[in-house]
Amino acid sequence: MGLKGHLVWDKRERQEIEEFSNEYKKFIEFAKTERLTIAYFEDLLKKSGFIKVEEFTGVEDQVYLANRSKSLIAVKGNIKNGINFVVAHVDSPRLDLKPYPFYEESEIALVKTHYYGGLKKYQWFSLPLALVGIVVKENGEKIDVCIGCSDKDPVFVLPDLLPHLDKEDNKVSEHFKADKMNVVLGSIPLQGEENEAVKKNVLKLIKDKYGIDEEDFVSADLELVPALKPRDVGIDSSFIGAYGHDDRICAYEGVMALLNAQTSENQKAVGVILFDREEIGSEGDSGAQARFYKAFLRKLLKMRGISDTESALDEIIAKSTVLSADVTTLQDPSYPEVHDKINAAKAGYGVGLVKYTGRGGKGGASEAHAELVARVRGILNKNGISWQPSLLGKVDVGGGGTVAKFLAQEGFDTIDMGPGLLGMHSPFELVSKADLYETYLAFKVLLEKL
Repeated sequence: MGLKGHLVWDKRERQEIEEFSNEYKKFIEFAKTERLTIAYFEDLLKKSGFIKVEEFTGVEDQVYLANRSKSLIAVKGNIKNGINFVVAHVDSPRLDLKPYPFYEESEIALVKTHYYGGLKKYQWFSLPLALVGIVVKENGEKIDVCIGCSDKDPVFVLPDLLPHLDKEDNKVSEHFKADKMNVVLGSIPLQGEENEAVKKNVLKLIKDKYGIDEEDFVSADLELVPALKPRDVGIDSSFIGAYGHDDRICAYEGVMALLNAQTSENQKAVGVILFDREEIGSEGDSGAQARFYKAFLRKLLKMRGISDTESALDEIIAKSTVLSADVTTLQDPSYPEVHDKINAAKAGYGVGLVKYTGRGGKGGASEAHAELVARVRGILNKNGISWQPSLLGKVDVGGGGTVAKFLAQEGFDTIDMGPGLLGMHSPFELVSKADLYETYLAFKVLLEKL
């Protein structure tokens, strides 16, 4: 049976779990968007001796590329031997501002939003929100925006309808409509204005602080995210509650595993790939269907004197392994009917191994081959890492996807794994500190030994 079913709290020192958790909480508080997440990791990589691919001379063995500030690849070691990758995504469900978002109704200024990813709309009403991102002006100047990030800042809210006037007996999915997700900005009119005076006052305040005009919002990446700080949860402080665990938690664990992994000239290289847009199908030039990470690897090969980079890359991929690092679901004691208890992860029992994802008849799944699963659990058992099997709910009830299938299509030997969450895709997800730390240890040992 190996280490399957071993409670992490019984084998690890509480202090080591807490030390790792405290550093993670600093990260997840900062990493409110995919841009901030990549910026955080880029700074960590530089401090650890990694260089940008543009500076690569063919000699250095710690190289990275940040792609459009929303995705990233980093490797260290001799890539000719193949690469063990941790691959995760850094986007999370949220509300985006529409290109022309501002309007006024009933002498209240509001902004229109478009939700991003699979969220329950009702969870975002009457919740304090922060506005975070960038605005790019016509001349190319980038303006960073972060309103609601500091305790001194105002926050934003989508007010819900009071129960006294809310008597419609609809399904939740029908009751909370996307076109009602309009965020309150203010109610003070601009002196001397008669039409849309409140909206004009809001725009003036924005102009005075940031130098941004209304048209500038057309060329902006602005997100409304929960203005909630990470907090310990439970009398025993065994959980961390935060926005964005899915899937920035795996990105953090993967980068930390990369930085601390030991490599040698005769071993495989180790690396991480961090993608954007997983929550909407991994589309676009920063998602898992993009080609930036292959172009990065071909450039490394070319700079090391290999002319036929396409064939060399095929050979490297054939020798490489991908840990598709994404969160899984935990058994929820309030909703036991949606889980297959024998195949559902439990809090505190370590990293979840997900042999396949998909829906129904394994639709959309990237199923790990038995040989790879055996190697993975063998390494985890030999190195004292607690693990457990996990599936996303009962057949025909649950299901989901990860970036695994896109890497598998390229020829990487791929397996899904990660820590379990309660309240996944909510504005305040929960993770066991024990699972957080044990997953990092699993990634580190697998990078070194696969």
